Amino acid sequence: MLEDNLRAVIKPQYLENIPKSVQGNVGQVLGQKDERGMKAELCVDLELNQIMDRNVGDLSGGELQRFAIAVVAMHNAEIYMLDEPSSYLDVKQRLKASQVIRSLLRPNSYVIVVEHNLSVLDYLSDFICCLYGKPGAYGVVTLPFSVREGINIFLAGFVPTENLRFREESLTFKVAETPQESAEEIQSYAQYRCPTMSKTQGVFNLRMIEGEFTDSQIIVMLGENGTGKATFIRMLAGLLKPDVVEGSDGEVPEFNVSYKPQQISPKSPLSVRELFHKKIRDSYMHPQFVSDVMKPLQMERLMDEKVSTLSGGEAQRVALCLCLGKPADIYLIDEPSAYLDSEQRIVASKVIKRYILHAKKTAFVVEHDFIMATYLADRVIVYEGKPAVDCTANAPQSLLTGMNLFLSHLDTTFRRDPTKYRPRINKLDSIKDREQKAAGSFYYLED
Repeated sequence: MLEDNLRAVIKPQYLENIPKSVQGNVGQVLGQKDERGMKAELCVDLELNQIMDRNVGDLSGGELQRFAIAVVAMHNAEIYMLDEPSSYLDVKQRLKASQVIRSLLRPNSYVIVVEHNLSVLDYLSDFICCLYGKPGAYGVVTLPFSVREGINIFLAGFVPTENLRFREESLTFKVAETPQESAEEIQSYAQYRCPTMSKTQGVFNLRMIEGEFTDSQIIVMLGENGTGKATFIRMLAGLLKPDVVEGSDGEVPEFNVSYKPQQISPKSPLSVRELFHKKIRDSYMHPQFVSDVMKPLQMERLMDEKVSTLSGGEAQRVALCLCLGKPADIYLIDEPSAYLDSEQRIVASKVIKRYILHAKKTAFVVEHDFIMATYLADRVIVYEGKPAVDCTANAPQSLLTGMNLFLSHLDTTFRRDPTKYRPRINKLDSIKDREQKAAGSFYYLED
């Protein structure tokens, strides 16, 4: 580095700026940047072949992310830096992108990644540095730790080598199968039944299999991008009408719903306080809502900010408060982890879980962050089929069977960390990976 003969390439965090500096269609740009002769291989791995003729300015968030990773991987450099390479990608694409990033390691190259998704970080890394400090004021980088030790130090909020605590509380998750409630307890919950429905939009066809759910339950939807998770949520919200409804007199039950969409673009000229006063006046002044939702999401420091000036993470937390603050039977929450850092993701998961339990409501959540999904889920809906063509949403099933089914499609196995109980992805073809696949246990919950 002193001699300045190391070449570095960087994938930026904010993808919106890429189309401003890169013109032309995807195929042309990749052709110009290909220094290592890897174009054909990378286009298959990152699923770019179907968008080769598209203009860079017309790409969606996930497509732009995969395009940016491919451009970085094509450079012949000594240092590769990638800032948040997993945002906008579904679980399958995240694993693929991780494998591409790991393939950049050569005897004389270094790869540095900034990542908030702990399971992707776990899968990607050889060493981990934790950063702590006061946002906007100062930051401290620790020495490198092994992967498991580094993530556990971050979750514990304590650096043993420096005898230093940088967070008051430790973050832990005991993810276990939901205990079997007694028959009387189940009777006390309200039961809802959703009929078998189908919906066709252009060339895409989605079929939803009949299922039931109860109060005080969070149902997480697992599937690749383009399998119809947002379509299903919009049908439950009443924004889309199904084409065919089988059984139950051909009627979809009417639910009173509160919906947080995937894309948040705050354009309101109001301050956060004025927006809350206008939209959720009764909730945001209620002491229980303040202590369960507003305080953990650190709303008090944002109350006088203008909504239009909020950063992505701040806007996400405001949108979560607005969604949970609206009285409803069902809460539909699309990608609550987007733009949040690792710590905020765990806090947001706890907030959603506690609120749904206390308020005796039901929530449907779409989430690609595996740690957040397993922490939240009481039951899961697995989407199967060919993305953007023909897909089926299965009936809600238990966390263990649903995760096993979903991970078997991805050919990926998870184990549990013995101290923090967080799910960890097994490296492909590792001994643990082969053992679990042989036993048919892709998702592992040892007690």
